[in-house]
Amino acid sequence: MDKIIESSIRLRTLVVIVVVAVIGLGAYEYWNMPVDAFPDISPIMVPVFAEAHGMAPEEVERLITYPIEAVMNGLPGVTQIKSTSAFGMAVIYVYFRENVDIYFARQLVSERLAGAMNDLPEMHDPPTLGPISTGLGQVFLYYLTLAPGTDTGDKDPDTYLREINDWIVKFQLRTVPGVTDILSIGGYVLQYQIQIDPTALRKYAVDLESVVESVQANNRNVGGQFLVLGAEEYLVRGMGLLGSLDQIRSIKVKTVDGVPVTIGDVARVVYGKEVRRGVVTRNGKGEVVSGIVLKLFGENTSGVIEGLYEKVNEVQASLPPGVKLEPYYEQAKLVAKATHTVKEALLIGIVLVILTLAAFLGNVRSSFIVIVGLPFSTFFAVIFMGLEGISANLMSLGGIAIAIGMLNDGPIVMVENIYRHLGEKRDHDEPRDKIIWEACREVARPVLFSLGIIVMVFLPIFTLEGVEGKMFSPMAFTITFALLGSMIATLVVTPALAHYLMRHEAEQEFIVLRWLKAIYRPALEFALRFKTAMLGGAVAAFLAAVAAVPFLGTEFIPTLEEGSILIGVTMAPSTSLQQGTETVLTLEREIMEYHEVSEVISRVGRPEAGSHPHPVNYAEVHIELKPQAEWKRYKTKAELVEALATDLGRFPGVQLNFTQPIQNAFDELLSGIRAQLAIKIYGEELDELRAKADEISAAIEDVPGLVDLSTEQSYGQPQVQVSVDRQACARYGINAEQVLELVELAVGGEVIDTIYLGTRRFSIHLRYQEPYRDDTDAIERLLVQTTDGSVIPLAEVATVRKTFGAIQINREKNQRRWIVQGNVRGRDLGSVVAEIRNRIAERVTFAPGYFIEYGGQFENQQRAMGRLAIIVPLVLLAIFLLLYMAFGTLRHALIIILNVPLALIGGVAGLFIMGEYLSVPASIGFIALFGIAVLNGNVLVSYFNDLIARGKPLGDAIVEGALLRLRPVLMTAVATNLGLLPLLLSSGIGAEVQRPLATVVIFGLTTSTLLTLFVIPVVYGLVEGWWSRRSNQAN
Repeated sequence: MDKIIESSIRLRTLVVIVVVAVIGLGAYEYWNMPVDAFPDISPIMVPVFAEAHGMAPEEVERLITYPIEAVMNGLPGVTQIKSTSAFGMAVIYVYFRENVDIYFARQLVSERLAGAMNDLPEMHDPPTLGPISTGLGQVFLYYLTLAPGTDTGDKDPDTYLREINDWIVKFQLRTVPGVTDILSIGGYVLQYQIQIDPTALRKYAVDLESVVESVQANNRNVGGQFLVLGAEEYLVRGMGLLGSLDQIRSIKVKTVDGVPVTIGDVARVVYGKEVRRGVVTRNGKGEVVSGIVLKLFGENTSGVIEGLYEKVNEVQASLPPGVKLEPYYEQAKLVAKATHTVKEALLIGIVLVILTLAAFLGNVRSSFIVIVGLPFSTFFAVIFMGLEGISANLMSLGGIAIAIGMLNDGPIVMVENIYRHLGEKRDHDEPRDKIIWEACREVARPVLFSLGIIVMVFLPIFTLEGVEGKMFSPMAFTITFALLGSMIATLVVTPALAHYLMRHEAEQEFIVLRWLKAIYRPALEFALRFKTAMLGGAVAAFLAAVAAVPFLGTEFIPTLEEGSILIGVTMAPSTSLQQGTETVLTLEREIMEYHEVSEVISRVGRPEAGSHPHPVNYAEVHIELKPQAEWKRYKTKAELVEALATDLGRFPGVQLNFTQPIQNAFDELLSGIRAQLAIKIYGEELDELRAKADEISAAIEDVPGLVDLSTEQSYGQPQVQVSVDRQACARYGINAEQVLELVELAVGGEVIDTIYLGTRRFSIHLRYQEPYRDDTDAIERLLVQTTDGSVIPLAEVATVRKTFGAIQINREKNQRRWIVQGNVRGRDLGSVVAEIRNRIAERVTFAPGYFIEYGGQFENQQRAMGRLAIIVPLVLLAIFLLLYMAFGTLRHALIIILNVPLALIGGVAGLFIMGEYLSVPASIGFIALFGIAVLNGNVLVSYFNDLIARGKPLGDAIVEGALLRLRPVLMTAVATNLGLLPLLLSSGIGAEVQRPLATVVIFGLTTSTLLTLFVIPVVYGLVEGWWSRRSNQAN
């Protein structure tokens, strides 16, 4: 260590060059760094989408979901498998450990999926892997509008816009780097429909199979190699692809008495609309066609959105007249607001720290040396962020903002000691470099050990798992490397700059510091006289803080404010898409009455495959808000949400869940729910699961603080069941398959081929005309052909009845799962769950094989707090071991570790005063606080030891040492607190997650510093006095 200091003074020019290079390279890295709002906390997950057109959830689960789930079990690295079986679709989510590469995980799933194909029924579209995206992937949402009077040809406006979106807009936006997929929702997909007239089929004795075969035989192109004609080569193409409705109508099905019977004779061939399961509405005025742009895994959000905006201008120029593309949500605004919050806090913190240093040191040159350490340490961390691919986001930049006050702790102590030594020896002939070297080596060891301890306390944060690990690891990373940069600044940069800037001059004291010393000396002497009272007061304060901890209330992570509102609307299970759309339009009109709202866009049901399979009785209402300065009736977003909940809650038959877009996406992705708290009920029978969910809901509905309570609407879907009578089938010589195929084709319809128009493609769909399939009576009248060629009504061989079935079937842990969910407002999550547990235990009983678990944020909180319960004691043990290594004595290490309980007093008090709960950020604040608090105790005890080693009496050494170290102790504490103060007071986007941490450190460091200046000298005097007497007796 001595040689490092000596070399830095000797090679001072090189040190200055390196400092300039680090700051320059760091600044370059910062300006070219990817920017995001938050760290992407999405798990490594591969979704599998399987479309099963027309299948009910029960058949989807039995025939598709379960076989795919079965083959995914046992894949290396898989942690859990979840699935949803809905009408016409299955989605299987395969979760992997965090250390598994996403592309390797997709390869494993793809291989297993290929092996499962033999166990699946025939499907028009085989199962596919979902987009390579994350929970933060929906970065850009837009809709298309059509000017009144725009010519749409022979297509209705919704079909016209959907075709433009699918074949013009999507194809062009997909070329933007970083875009992995674009999902369409709203409007209608154009379809070429063959609507069969069963009466005409009987008249011409034509069966459905003949119609299908005729279409497929008349819709193909072939290649005939090439011909060489003279000196030229001609490719040979056989052209037979269908391209129009008339061509389909003219296809011959059979010949009767030399007269061809065409498809036009037995069916109506028209432009139709593909069955849709999703609608987008806007501002209560009607439907629009929308697109959801998904960002590729690992891409820079701001860069992708910037590229999209550039491309949107190009796309707009290529759209038909009257069509306009309107973005309505993009994460760039959120990114800018979140990073602005932390950048502003960082800038203000730096200014406050600089002013503090200048005031305490009272010397411009000395202050400059310390201040240089700020950009050096900061950009040192930024360089390593770039090397690790960490984006500039709320947490990574927040780590630097948190560390900003600590970065100067080492240089402060070093410069203050050099300043004092040069002042004391200004009349000596001793070389200035030697004085600087001696001053640096005097404090280098305790300072570096103290900084090392602070670095060390942040390392266990890297062991956090799941959401909390991904959220706070970037913060721990930047703090760690910024502090490592501070250690370099302390040991290398400060001595070199001191040679250039510091002179022999009388030490000047800030007037406030002289005033503080004048107060501190008699107060310290008073404390040393009345040791018992001093220690008794400190112990009492500590015990009070410990006793108060259970009353703090707990939560996982404070909700990150996104600046917009998303309402999950669950309607009655029997709600149709049309009725759901009308209900949502009514809600939108009510919401638009609020002055604070700028726009409302709602999605009813689900988009095409690639997104969560929401049923049509579920809608997401996205509310964009005006800038808060323009608000009139409400002061806060919480007040606005309460008002909306009251007004919209009056609508009959709807359940509301208030959340935010990104929060909602993460909740669904991480826990499969759309709320903060979920009670998951596991078992086999859907009826029993539903009954227990209703019992639980009734038991907990009046728990204080529990709001938006709802039971998963997974049952109650009206069904028309056609049950085959096997004995009747045997009498007529037919089998069940004939009956079921008729139901599937005549009622449900089937895609039998494709029309190719350039690069566009549209399905050819065959189905009975509506009057022959639109109710149960019509289905009963469907004619089934027997073996002798006669026909009988379907009612002769099957029973048609109305009943109810599942809307969707959710599975987890290879079992069916039902959810009761809700949010928490006005109370902490932990106490709400504790009361819920008690009520369920008292009022609800479960049959064998049925059990419950708690999910959502509470599940994450339990995991995080469990890990922290291990980490915190280990951190304290590690701090103690490092102190023991630094001092070589057990008693000195124990004296310094006393700062930890002293810091706890203020940390707990701060959470109470600021109304914060004990959360993961607050817990990390305590971890940081313990390390920071040790620094001041280390500085004091080290100097006490030095003075005693020089022959000072114990009492004089304590008083003199405490007075001489008052300035560095106060400087480090004030600088750290002022550096964090902007985070404590900030109200910008994202400040919520930083505030608990800043609260704990500021309040804890305040009490720790004040008590350190009195308790540590008192304890040191008692322990050293006892040790001296013991040594004398032994001798």
